[in-house]
Amino acid sequence: MTPRRVVAGGAAALLALAPAGVAVAETPPSFTISDPRITESSGLQASRQHPGVYWTHNDQDTAPNLYAIDGASGETLATITLAGVAGRDLEAISAGPEGDLYVGDIGDNYDGGWDEVWIYRLPEPAELADATVTPTVYPVRYDDGPRDAEALMVHPETGRVYIVSKKRDGGAALYAGPAALTDAGANVFERVADIDQWVTDGAFSPDGTRLLLRGYLSARMYRWDAETGLPEPLSRRVIPPGGQLQGESVTFTPDGATLMFGAEGAASSVDPVELRGELLPESAAPDEDGENEEVDAAGDPSEGNGGDAAEDEGDDDVTISAGLATTLVVGALIVLGVRRLLRGAKGG
Repeated sequence: MTPRRVVAGGAAALLALAPAGVAVAETPPSFTISDPRITESSGLQASRQHPGVYWTHNDQDTAPNLYAIDGASGETLATITLAGVAGRDLEAISAGPEGDLYVGDIGDNYDGGWDEVWIYRLPEPAELADATVTPTVYPVRYDDGPRDAEALMVHPETGRVYIVSKKRDGGAALYAGPAALTDAGANVFERVADIDQWVTDGAFSPDGTRLLLRGYLSARMYRWDAETGLPEPLSRRVIPPGGQLQGESVTFTPDGATLMFGAEGAASSVDPVELRGELLPESAAPDEDGENEEVDAAGDPSEGNGGDAAEDEGDDDVTISAGLATTLVVGALIVLGVRRLLRGAKGG
C-alpha cells in the first residue's frame, strides 16, 4: 500500500464514523481576504443584498473604508469610503432590519478615555461599485461612563442597537441604545446585562433569536428573550476555528445555520462553523417531526453541534477546534497505516 492509499484509507475510516442516513449540510467555504489594504479586519457582516458577499473594514485606516469581499475568491468587489466622519477606531459592522449598514466607531485604545464614540449608518449599496458615501452619524455615550468596546449589533426585528464592552476585567456588559437613534445629540446606551466574557465582536442571527459573542479564542451563544430584550446563555459552547489567534469578527450566514469567523492580519482567513441543536436559531432549527434531527454514532437522537461547534462546560478561553481534532485523527490513522506497512514488510 502506498502512502496515498494510507491517506485514502484514513479518510474512509473517518467517513465510516459518520452516522448512517444523516445528510451532511453544505456550508459556505473558507476564504482568505486578499486585498493588501485590509490588514486589521475588525468587523464582518454577511450582505443582505448580494449573496456570498461579506462587508468588512480595518479598525484604523488612512480613510474609513468598507470593503465588499467575495466569499468565494476573497477578492474585493467594491470599496465604500465614508466621508465626513472621524474613523477613529472602527470595530464592528451590523445590518439593520431595513437593510442599512451600521458601523461602530466604538473602539477605545485608552480603555475608556473617550467620552463619546459614534455609529455610522448608510444604505447597503444596491450595486457593488466603488463609491463615496456620507453616512448619518449618531453620537454615543454610556450611562456608566466611557468604555472600550468592539461589538455592535442591530436586532433584525426591533432595530434596536446594542453594544458590548470588551474586557472581562471590571466587568464586560451589554448596553442597549434608545429605541430610535438620533443624530441631533448624544444617544445614551444603558447597561442592561453583565457579560462574563472577553468580547471582540458579536452578531444577531437573522431571525433575532440568537446572539453570538466572541473573543480572541472563544465564543458563546445566547438565546435572545424577545420579551425582556436580554440574553440567556446556552449550555452548549461554540468553538471558533483553530488558528485564529486574534479573532476579531463574526457574522451569521443569511440562513442562520452557519457562523463565519474572521481574524486580524494580512491575508486573514474567514472560516465557517456549522451550528447544531440548541445553537441553531429558531428559524433554522429542524422540524418538530425530526426530519433533520442529527443522530450520534450510537444511533441515538443527538443535539450534536457539528462543524466546530461543541458542548464545553470548561473555561471559555481554552478550546480546541473540531478541525484540529480531525487533523489529529487523520494523523493517527496515517501513523497506524505506516506501522502496518512496516510490519508487513518485515513479515514478508
